[in-house]
Amino acid sequence: MRQFQRFGSTSALAWTSLALLLLVAAAAPASAADKALPVPRFVALRSDKVNVRTGPGDQYPIDWVYQRKDLPVEIVAEFQNWRKIRDADGTVGWVHERMVTGRRSVVVRGQVRALHDEPKPESATVARVEPGVIAKLLQCEPLWCRIEASGVAGWLRRDEIWGVYPNETIQ
Repeated sequence: MRQFQRFGSTSALAWTSLALLLLVAAAAPASAADKALPVPRFVALRSDKVNVRTGPGDQYPIDWVYQRKDLPVEIVAEFQNWRKIRDADGTVGWVHERMVTGRRSVVVRGQVRALHDEPKPESATVARVEPGVIAKLLQCEPLWCRIEASGVAGWLRRDEIWGVYPNETIQ
């Protein structure tokens, strides 16, 4: 009994099918993973415990550990599956790509801020947010961004938060 098949005896239909499959695969659009994302860009930490290393690899020592899930960080460089990140204080280090997510968040800066009902300073205050609060980023217009913290949504001036670029529009 034969346990293998020789190339010479493979049917023309099988070769045609394989060639067609390869052509379709080559013509398919690139996946999101194949497309390069811009650097720099903002992302958020995926976990409550994220090791930050001195270099891009497990062989580098852990410099510190973030313990704030959803903390916004800026990716400032990439090397293979490692991301060099910068936080709101300017601290820089390397994390594995699995430790960040594209979900956007911001951190409130400065002092206690009034969260407004509309993107206008005279609009009603729906809540007050403390500096250091991490909020989900929902939308950004030229001067204002809509955020959600602890189930309450409202507007803050762009200069009252960190985690969004000056001219970035988010819908």
